Amino acid sequence: MTLMRTKAIVLRRTNYGEADRILQLITADFGKVSALARGVRREKSRLAGGVELFARSDVTMTTGKGDLAILTSARLEKFYGSILSDYDRLQFGYEAIKQISKATDQLDEPAFFHLLDQAFAELDGAVDLRVIKAWFWLQLAILLGVGINLSVDDKGKKLELEQTYSFDQTTEAFALQANGRFTSDHIKLLRILSAQPPQTAAQVQGIDELIDDCLWLAERAVAH
Repeated sequence: MTLMRTKAIVLRRTNYGEADRILQLITADFGKVSALARGVRREKSRLAGGVELFARSDVTMTTGKGDLAILTSARLEKFYGSILSDYDRLQFGYEAIKQISKATDQLDEPAFFHLLDQAFAELDGAVDLRVIKAWFWLQLAILLGVGINLSVDDKGKKLELEQTYSFDQTTEAFALQANGRFTSDHIKLLRILSAQPPQTAAQVQGIDELIDDCLWLAERAVAH
């Protein structure tokens, strides 16, 4: 039997038997883990408070010969409760959970835990939801190795100021085009969103005129 202590976020909860739940967790140290929470649906369960959705918890699990780990303790560390009061943020929170769960099926990478935790923190705050969405899609694309090329165009030439570009979804690169949709200001914002938290990007001058185009592009950085 192996003991695992880590931070975790619940991806999915499934009722099992009379009082148990099977949990799918994304953890900071062990990737995606399926665990049985025995008696968690009972009124006085000590585990219940630590397995909420949209929360980060400190958990302890044991593993044996079976496919399921056994959750032995769960202590709530941070509950991102403000997400629940805004329908649009809540829906994107569920989408973020879905995408992280899908991504961890492709790649076992601890950074997915931290991305989801930061996404919850951003959704729990006041930054424009469009900025958070664009940031999340770009970060996810980077982790999956399919990020947008923000250095050179489809011909391998450095992206230049005072030029406009279209975007080629096949090559995931910009293509020089007169009167193209994307300007150097769009590219600057995309670079910031790829490297900095949403709060930093939100301070960019003129972001209201740029963010919808950047979000459109970021959504296409990952097939979803």
